[in-house]
Amino acid sequence: MNLASGPRSADPNPAGPNRQPAVSSHPRPYKLRTSTPRRAISLAFLIVGACLLGYVGAQYFDMYRTQRNLEAAWQRQASPAARLGQPMAAPIAVLTRLQIPRIKLDAIVLEGATRAQLGKGPGHLEETATPGETGNAVITAHRDTFFRHLFELNRGDEIIVRRGAESLRFHVTGKKVVDPDDLSVLQPTPDAQLTLITCYPTYYIGPAPQRLVVFSKLAE
Repeated sequence: MNLASGPRSADPNPAGPNRQPAVSSHPRPYKLRTSTPRRAISLAFLIVGACLLGYVGAQYFDMYRTQRNLEAAWQRQASPAARLGQPMAAPIAVLTRLQIPRIKLDAIVLEGATRAQLGKGPGHLEETATPGETGNAVITAHRDTFFRHLFELNRGDEIIVRRGAESLRFHVTGKKVVDPDDLSVLQPTPDAQLTLITCYPTYYIGPAPQRLVVFSKLAE
């Protein structure tokens, strides 16, 4: 016996030209596409940053190595043999050691204040008096290395200058901020004075517009 079939149920996804594809319940993760120029710019910035870090690191290493070598030379000058007047293996110019306990500074001073010399240590302006002698001895250094904390010095703070077996003590008498073209701070003085100079403000970004000057006199 043939049974008559009833009407077929409608296909929920009928075939045909207008049929929409099924939507997956697990969409593919979106991938961020970076354009080639943007990738190249990022890589360039990374390379430049690495080069700058390498350059700064090399400068600090050279400064550290120079100070180590000068320290060894200074120790030889201060040795008992030098104090007794015995000839040393390699005679060299008398070195100056600058110590400021308050800011924990201990460095060997170079003769001259060129860009290269200040990259290795504090520099003594050669046209000024020798520290400890009558006159105005001027020592300068960068604000981001040896004289980073120079602004912390106050009246009465002690500055020690050691040359060979000689140890000289100076007391800070004052400080002030001047313009870079103010040369009055370099003028000779009738007594033994030590003047320290660095760029200011200390944490200024870019070339600092002023100079910080610290004055001190030889203790009697």
